[in-house]
Amino acid sequence: MTMSKRLEPITIDSYQPLRETVCEALRDAIRRGILEPGERLMEVQLAEELGISRTPVREAIRKLEQEGYVIMMPRRGTYVSDVSVKDVKEIFEIRSALESLSTELATMRIEPEELEKLQSLLVEIEGHIKNNDIDKIVATDIEFHGLLYQVSRNERLVAIISNLKEQLARFRTLSMSYPGRLQETLEEHRAMVEAIAAGDSDAAREAAERHMEQAEETLLKAMRKSK
Repeated sequence: MTMSKRLEPITIDSYQPLRETVCEALRDAIRRGILEPGERLMEVQLAEELGISRTPVREAIRKLEQEGYVIMMPRRGTYVSDVSVKDVKEIFEIRSALESLSTELATMRIEPEELEKLQSLLVEIEGHIKNNDIDKIVATDIEFHGLLYQVSRNERLVAIISNLKEQLARFRTLSMSYPGRLQETLEEHRAMVEAIAAGDSDAAREAAERHMEQAEETLLKAMRKSK
């Protein structure tokens, strides 16, 4: 399969390395399904569409391979990777353990202003749900979890979770769009924040585990439905 859909030329950002800008553009294209699973990625064609040289494209593809977005096959080329049910189960087994740990640590280490920010993000998510703005819901959900990881104050834990999270990020919209999932996610987030606010680390950990279980179940159902 070769690329048939065009990418938008990227805007050069003097504050960010070009390879990072390219990586974000390609990652977003994969998440949105512009570059589809199984699609072959041609460096020359990507560079032409993005309006840049091949070198930053090559560097970006190497990073995307580390994140699990693409797979490089000797003598066959580079392809957008697919994620199987087995992959999802394995990733969630690890992510559930780490997510619950980060939430437990956050309960013990969170500052009052950080708790206020978590609570305000819940209000934002609720507003975006009412407006049915899936892009803003996804963006705010990412911010919510990112803050939770930060509050754990364990940099190695944050790095590991972020890598696992990236491997499933392109399915976030698919999962969020599943009927009833948005309100469920809001309630699961609220349970986590209420436990953190109460200083109950056990309840916070359990709430995070339930959130991960429901997220996995919904994603698997959405994946089956989309085939």
